[in-house]
Amino acid sequence: MTKKKNWVQLVWWIGLYIFWVIIFQKRAFSFSRTATVEFCYLLFIAGNYYLNVYYTIPVFLYRKKYAAFISVMFAGIVAAALLRVPLAMFLNQNLFRVQKPAPGFSTLFVNSFLNIFIWVVCIVAGKLIIDRFHFQQHVDEVEKQKERAELDFLNAQFNPHFLFNSINSIYGNIDKHNTTARNMLLTFSDMLRYQLYDCNSNAINIEKEMNYIRNYVALQKARKEESVIIDLHIGENLAGFSIAPLLFIAFIENSFKYVGSNGDMEHRVFISLMKAGNTFYFNCRNTKEMNIAVNGDHKGIGVANAQRRLQLLYPKTHELEITNSADYYEVNLKIRLA
Repeated sequence: MTKKKNWVQLVWWIGLYIFWVIIFQKRAFSFSRTATVEFCYLLFIAGNYYLNVYYTIPVFLYRKKYAAFISVMFAGIVAAALLRVPLAMFLNQNLFRVQKPAPGFSTLFVNSFLNIFIWVVCIVAGKLIIDRFHFQQHVDEVEKQKERAELDFLNAQFNPHFLFNSINSIYGNIDKHNTTARNMLLTFSDMLRYQLYDCNSNAINIEKEMNYIRNYVALQKARKEESVIIDLHIGENLAGFSIAPLLFIAFIENSFKYVGSNGDMEHRVFISLMKAGNTFYFNCRNTKEMNIAVNGDHKGIGVANAQRRLQLLYPKTHELEITNSADYYEVNLKIRLA
């Protein structure tokens, strides 16, 4: 995309240059003189254009510092006009060899200033209009995507009351002596309630999120073989702040999905969540079997979605490092909290 954009800009400037040469060509001047003069103008106008696009507009205009924007833009045009005057004098005397008296400094400055000013203002204004149009298109597309997502969410909804009533019915039909199964169902019910009722915002109390992770790990411990050692470490100071819900579960699910299950060797899932200062640290590591390391990429849709959520919810405030070696898979995540 960047290369395509650069080529489009290059073609645009070449087209504008050819247009100037054709329009401003006079019978009294040779073609080479017109081409040289317009090329010099092109350099100064392009320089001012990029100064405004990459510095003046984002630093001043978009931050509503209008006086500073106008001042810097005006100063750039004045500087370009001042630089063009000695260049024009040199060309008139040494290249064009004008016989009649050449224009003086003030005349050249005024002509240079007006030409550069008009074209810079027109091109920058055109750029702002195009950017505004593209931005509005982006906003409209985001709104459409939001509406589609909401519609898909509504279409995928089910009656939670029916679901929890069904869970209660199943719980009542489990033998009372089977405490393991009954406790697993209660844990699952708590997790489902958390997902349905508590995770409807971009931030959730950290204690609730940690309780959800504890419940998930407890379920996994009940179903995994004894050869899999599961270590969960949650820092004691994880309290009193909020974080995005269900942010770590995709990585944790991935670890339990791909942890080795060969009974002849020890396999381990290690999960650590802690906070130091204003930084949240998450580490998740699991051992693997060789066939998984070779045949599987250990990265499903859930992990990709988690990475995308991190980019959207914590832009430039998180660091994610994923290591996929032959015998283990590890995720290290740091989030700078506000």
